[in-house]
Amino acid sequence: MSCKVGIAGAGSIAFGSAALLHQNGHDPMLWSPSGASTRVLADAPLTATGAIEAEFSPRVATSAQQLAEENDAILIALPAYGHKAVFDALAPHIRDGQHIIVSSHASLGALYLMQLLEARGVQAPITAWGTTAVTGRRGEGATVKVNTVRKKVDLCTVPEPRSDCALAVCTRLFGDVFVPREGLLAISLSNLNPQNHLGIALGNITRMERGETWSQGQNVTPKVGALLEALDAERLAIAESLSLQTKTIFEHFSLSFHVPEASVSEMNQQMHAQGNGGTGPATADSRYVTEDVPYGLQLTAVLGRLTGHRAELHEAGISIFSAMYGRDFAAENELLNALELDGFSLDDLRQAARTGLLRKTPEPAS
Repeated sequence: MSCKVGIAGAGSIAFGSAALLHQNGHDPMLWSPSGASTRVLADAPLTATGAIEAEFSPRVATSAQQLAEENDAILIALPAYGHKAVFDALAPHIRDGQHIIVSSHASLGALYLMQLLEARGVQAPITAWGTTAVTGRRGEGATVKVNTVRKKVDLCTVPEPRSDCALAVCTRLFGDVFVPREGLLAISLSNLNPQNHLGIALGNITRMERGETWSQGQNVTPKVGALLEALDAERLAIAESLSLQTKTIFEHFSLSFHVPEASVSEMNQQMHAQGNGGTGPATADSRYVTEDVPYGLQLTAVLGRLTGHRAELHEAGISIFSAMYGRDFAAENELLNALELDGFSLDDLRQAARTGLLRKTPEPAS
């Protein structure tokens, strides 16, 4: 049965996700919060190439209200620094039972959105993905090159009792690729993009500044690969201390890019040889830094401190990029700032990761 799916966003992941939904027989609608990125769809169909070959005309929304009212489910598919504003715009229009999917989830954003819905008395399941269903790069006009459709995507749903239903919805829309994980903390630690992009950007920042065209996979050299593996060890130590299961960086590259497990550098060289190693950012104003440092690395650093397993390389990365860019990236995370995590314990977070609601645990009676 065809479903109507509203997509908040109109960049490469939004366009690629729309193409995947279309390929699977569903009816996507795109909404650009600024309106700028969907104007091209007035004059031309959306054309996808690469791992998905499709040409179609998706519906286009002009407001958050239209996106919520005219669709069965909503997919959030834009950079994390836009999530809070989009949650604020959508929350007044989301209805009971409407399925919300965050692709990919960042900085406990599902808790923030759930708070907004609770204030209205609305109950809607929110599903958090650990990564995106597709990777790709938007081209000129209404075009997108889909580099890969992932074989596995980690997910969880809050509140937890809605998990089975939400898994069925995601599978119907995007395919049988989803791996249920234990709550939002597991999903937060399942997103490897921030740590990987840290190492890639740090090792190739001059290429980004100069606007060069460069192969990302080819330039994950042995030393860059070793840094990615060390960053992954920090993330896995935090997950283990929380008794959470999450994939390793080796599983991530193997499952996402269809190469046999080896060292991170070797897998990236194989991806490059196969033609799906991707093209690295051609600007320093890249989401690899402006999104992933404040909205990805910062949460891992916070969880590291809370668990007593400090993510020293993650914290160093935040400091180094803050120095490079003349910005305080640790302070730029609007979602974590709004949640005010300093007032909550690790047990509070564990509970919220399953319920979707951040509450202080009552003090035991004396």
